[in-house]
Parts: sequence; structure tokens; C-alpha cells
Amino acid sequence: MKLNLKRPLAFFDLETTGTNIGADRIVEISVIKLNPDQTEEVKTFRINPGMPIPLESSLVHGIYDADVKDEPIFKDVAKEVADFINDSDLAGYNSNKFDIPMLMEEFLRAGVLFDLDNRHFVDVQNIFHQMEQRTLKAAYLYYCDKQIINAHSAEADTRATMEVLIAQVARYENTEWEDKKGNRSVPVVNDIEALHKFTNLNKPVDFAGRMVYNDEGEEVFNFGKHKGKPVEEVLRIEPSYYSWMMNGDFPLYTKRKLEEIYTRWNAKRYAERQPKALAPKPQEIPVVVQGGAAEAPVKKDSPRPDFRNNNNNNRPDNRPYKKVDDTPALPVNDDMLNLLKDKFKKG
Repeated sequence: MKLNLKRPLAFFDLETTGTNIGADRIVEISVIKLNPDQTEEVKTFRINPGMPIPLESSLVHGIYDADVKDEPIFKDVAKEVADFINDSDLAGYNSNKFDIPMLMEEFLRAGVLFDLDNRHFVDVQNIFHQMEQRTLKAAYLYYCDKQIINAHSAEADTRATMEVLIAQVARYENTEWEDKKGNRSVPVVNDIEALHKFTNLNKPVDFAGRMVYNDEGEEVFNFGKHKGKPVEEVLRIEPSYYSWMMNGDFPLYTKRKLEEIYTRWNAKRYAERQPKALAPKPQEIPVVVQGGAAEAPVKKDSPRPDFRNNNNNNRPDNRPYKKVDDTPALPVNDDMLNLLKDKFKKG
């Protein structure tokens, strides 16, 4: 069976110094790019992590410090990796929770821009766990009836992941599935966008799952004392929470997404504080002079016209204005104050 692809699908797997996304580093990355015409492109990179590889990690993937001491650091290969998968959707095994956030963390450290927007992510483990609840080794045996040779090497695991997805799409064709709310559907189909939706049911904002989207499409915290609360609401009631997270031991990509939300929220607050739009022009009403004749309309609440400087010093009805005394007022003195006291004192 062939996968129905609209653009390349890059299957990838990482071997790392550990599982802490914020602190650990990549020691090997392998990518199999499956093109829409079903041709494959394969690239594997050994990487010096710039830190000792713990023995417990080396026992899992078989890569030791001596194996990578002369290899490039990730920053030296970051652009090549990004360029290779830049036109692709991404797929992996447990990739949404580990491989993608770990890779993004390395890209951010290296200062290489890799945009995840408008890209599909297919996590083969999510299909497997939601349909069968097994490990990659069991999945490979279950779906492909094969044993993984050289398990826990990046390329062997990546190839097994690719073959498992192809077998899953074939196996679950027309297979109905029921979600936690009792809704039934046929989610595993030969379409990458549909598989993206099925393998991202928890709707993560940051892949590490610290923030997720709720049913209304709002970002909400998915951990700690504010779990389940909209991020913007928490920023409003406890602004210091933002600083705590930005200075805390959280993945860089989590901080980047939080900063985007904070910037958007701040812009909305600023807009709300701006003055309202100018009020509509006041209604014009006619001025009616003595005798009933209507003159040119003037604006309501506008200042009274001043005709005192016209040649005949008269009102519009030819009645003279009272002469205005332009003599400057005298300063207040003690005599004036005494006169006022005498005038207003109680009898």
C-alpha cells in the first residue's frame, strides 16, 4: 500500500543524552523523507552533544562519548537538517511529545528558524496506543510481522516507524473508533491531514503539553495550580506567573508560545485602553429669529455667534448689544473683604 501524500512526509527519530527536553541534547538524528511519488531520501547525522552521554542512555541506543567526540555539534548541521525537512510534514513515534519539541529546542538554541505553522504532524505511537496499546517493538511485530533488527539505532527505529504507519493505514481502513464522548468515526484513513487530527487529539499548544487548546479554541494551562484555566485569564489575575514560567526550567518552545500569547494579550489590552472613536457630528438645528424667520442652521451645542464686532454693533434683529466694559478688574483688598463681611453677616 502507498501513502497518499500531497507533499513529502519526513519520518524522523532522535537518539539523545536523556529525556529532559530543556536540558538534554541530540546525539543522532535520522530522517527518511517519503516523497509524493513514493521515492525516499535518507539522511542520518551523528552529533556531538557538547555534554557527557549518561551511561544509562548509551546502554539504550549504543552511542558513547567516544563515538561522537569528533562529530559536529548540532549548530553546525542545524541549517542542513532544517532545509532537508522544510517542505515536509513530520512523522515519528512519540514525536509529538518528545522528538518534535526536542528538535525545536535544538533549532532555537542554534538560532535556526523552523516554522511549525501550517505543517501536519503524525504521531504513529498515538495511532497505535489509541487502537492497540503497544510499544514500537510490539507494533512492528503486530502490524508488520517482523522483528526490529538493530533496535534503538535511529535509522532502524525510523524505518520501522514508517512501515508501521503504512501497515496501520491498510489495517484500519473502514475501522470504526469511539472517542471518550461516545462519538464514533473512521479516523485512520490514507490522508495526512486526517491522521494529523487523530494523533493530536489533546490539541497541544507547545508539544510538551504544558498548554493545550480547549473546546472553544482557547489556550489553557495543562499543569500546576492553574490547570484548565485560560492562559489569558491567568495573565490577567496573576501577571507574575508569566515571569515565573519565562525564568523557569521550561522548554524554549513552550516559552516561545507563551510569549506569543502574552504579546497578543498585551496588544488587546492596549487597544481597549485607547480613546473611543470621535462622536458623530452634532445635529444641525435652524436658528429662529424674532418674527419667525429662519436663518442659516447652526450646530447644536456650538458656541453662540458673536456679532459684537460688526460695524453697527447690533444683534441680528437690530437690537443693540449691551456695551461691554473692558476695564480690567481691580485686585481684591482688605476694604473689599470687609464690605463683603458687612453685607452677608447675620442680623
